[in-house]
Amino acid sequence: MLSPHELSTLMLVRSAPDQLDMTRIELDTLLECQLISLETRFGERRRPTLTPAGVSLLDAAARLTRRRGREEAAWGEEHFA
Repeated sequence: MLSPHELSTLMLVRSAPDQLDMTRIELDTLLECQLISLETRFGERRRPTLTPAGVSLLDAAARLTRRRGREEAAWGEEHFA
């Protein structure tokens, strides 16, 4: 199970990999879990990239968040209508 810091780092890899501090300790865990990989492009510094497993994890988390939002909205309509 990922910690909140590891999950937020994974989200940063998806949305802003060039702005990520490469000394973050969470990157080691994400590499070990094979959720990210490090790529070197044309002599640039190493850049984190999501693996297919990392993409799947974030997509699943997004689906759960959307589902929870719909359930909370439906609950509110039932109780406050």
